[in-house]
Amino acid sequence: MKRPSLRPLPIVLSTLLAACASAPSQLPRTSASAGNLKPPHPTISDVTHNVGGAATPLETSNVWEQLRSSFAMADCDADPAILDWARRYTQSPQRFEAQMREVMPRLIYVQQIAAKHGVAGEFALLPWVESRYRPMPGSKGSPAGMWQIMQATANALGMRVDKNYDGRLDVPAATDAMMALLKRYHDDLGDWRLADYAYNAGEFAIRRLIDQHGAPAAEPIIPKMPVKRITREHLTKLLAISCVVREPGRFKVNLPLLPAEQHLVSVDVDQSMPIAQAANHAGMSVDELKDLNAGFRNGFIDKRAASYLLMPRNHAEQFRNAPLQTGNDTASTYAAGLSPLMENGDGPSPVAGDDSAPSPGNKTHTVKSGETLWIIARRYSLNVDQLKRWNHLQDAKLRLGQILKISAPG
Repeated sequence: MKRPSLRPLPIVLSTLLAACASAPSQLPRTSASAGNLKPPHPTISDVTHNVGGAATPLETSNVWEQLRSSFAMADCDADPAILDWARRYTQSPQRFEAQMREVMPRLIYVQQIAAKHGVAGEFALLPWVESRYRPMPGSKGSPAGMWQIMQATANALGMRVDKNYDGRLDVPAATDAMMALLKRYHDDLGDWRLADYAYNAGEFAIRRLIDQHGAPAAEPIIPKMPVKRITREHLTKLLAISCVVREPGRFKVNLPLLPAEQHLVSVDVDQSMPIAQAANHAGMSVDELKDLNAGFRNGFIDKRAASYLLMPRNHAEQFRNAPLQTGNDTASTYAAGLSPLMENGDGPSPVAGDDSAPSPGNKTHTVKSGETLWIIARRYSLNVDQLKRWNHLQDAKLRLGQILKISAPG
């Protein structure tokens, strides 16, 4: 998506861009604020979510059946180029299946947001065309995120982008914004094919072509408008991956399923904290949590930028139930603009070997589900080495119900 998208709207509205378009300067914003985002659907507390006004179960048996039932464009045989690209995607069935397994959590999440906005199911597969659902950071002047959004587009949509946070890499925020944009394109242009053209080439360019040549006929399915080859190919690729989803047996592939507990949800964050700390609370690796929340760019979750994290549902339950208070409130200290914690979770704490740290009496702590030595140490303003020494631990392994000394032996 390379061109600017700019057109006059009714008085109370402002200008929007194509998702990956370049833009002229001084474009008005379309959202009220770029700060402290709230989590779009679905969240960990949701039992159901609304699709077109009707409540439907958040847990779904088969995302592929849902996608097929929501497709609104052509099938596999509508154009030879569609089949050609579908065969390219599935040239190695095993590799294709592995790629699909890897992207399933994000794909299902995007499908749910598409359904919420009433967007044709094919567009849940658009990040496959753009980035294979990868949170691509992008360099200066280039698009970023799995939706490949340009900086100017992010500015026009009111998305915060700075050295600490990039809304284009925030899966919930970016997906919600792009689905709202695609729905508006369709409402304005009246054709999902043209919505895809507008996403790639810019709405102003597509509307100008319609004014000059008229709206395209239903056939051929790839409209013969004088657009660039890359724009025509963009729609072809989208219909091709949709074709594989329609008829996986035709291409000798098996589409994977994902257990409900591995579906992605947004979980509220009550305070700013290092990503390493959040990963410990959620029982996830730091790299995995970073990958799902790539919008936070400096290893720290700033609640002022976005007050949620994206994670698998089973880990979200653990995160929500974990004690989040830290004895020295280092997260709040960081949020106030003071010395940041180290990205790996190490920060201001008693020096190893210093048994004079404040810890009155011979206190004990009973290990609860999901707790680690690091979490327990932070809770009591201690150092992990202290806990290991006081409790004669050779490593950091704990067992449920284990009783730990949390003060120096008297």
